[in-house]
Amino acid sequence: MSLPQNTFKRALREGTPQFGLWAALADAYVTELLATAGFDWLLIDNEHAPNDVRSTLAQLQAVAAYTSHAVVRPVRSDSALIKQLLDIGAQTLLLPMIDTAVQAVEAVAATRYPPQGIRGVGSALARASRWNRIPDYLTRAADELCVLVQVETVEGMNNLAAIAAVDGVEGVFFGPADLSASMGLLGQPGEASVREAIRGGIESVRRAGKAAGVLAPDRAIAEEYLAAGASFVAVGTDTGLLSRAAADLAASYKNAAGSHVSVRGGY
Repeated sequence: MSLPQNTFKRALREGTPQFGLWAALADAYVTELLATAGFDWLLIDNEHAPNDVRSTLAQLQAVAAYTSHAVVRPVRSDSALIKQLLDIGAQTLLLPMIDTAVQAVEAVAATRYPPQGIRGVGSALARASRWNRIPDYLTRAADELCVLVQVETVEGMNNLAAIAAVDGVEGVFFGPADLSASMGLLGQPGEASVREAIRGGIESVRRAGKAAGVLAPDRAIAEEYLAAGASFVAVGTDTGLLSRAAADLAASYKNAAGSHVSVRGGY
């Protein structure tokens, strides 16, 4: 049995644009449905969605049969959480709220076995090694792991060049919602100065030879970031798609019914 290849990591290194969707409904059936839609990657969110290790495992198993690559975001960049997510088979992690190069170094170390890092050695119990049926897992695991760090504060942007330069960081992802809040523009992720900061950040990350990513559900803004050099862009969320489609369908019938009001006669 051989170690599964991380096609997403290879695509980032080749500069091939990767279009993703946020999976926040925390359900394996839903995430498997999304995996049939054709997105290059799906973000299984533990930070702002009601996921835990078991629900994340179920979604990894559901997506495994499809070409969409599963990216997992833990609730925080924590070595214990990272260990659990790697052991259940996550190969790409998006680690939130990275503000300094030191934090980025610690994040990478949490994904590497000693002596290169601090990841606990429990492969005999782990789905990642197929319960030790992948004979060279311990020595080759890092080859197929992809560490993405999320920069989403003014402090992080000020330290961006140093963060992007950290060995083992494959890409930097910008969070417009938190960044806009950090800039004093709460609830305005599409504001001009926020977009300008992200475009500058994308350029800085590319200068470091790393991939740049961002969440951009607005198509015009997504295309703006792609033109600036972003190579992995989340272009929507499952919650947004379902909510909008459901509301539109309900409104289409209610509006139609309102134009055909029946008048009943009375005594």
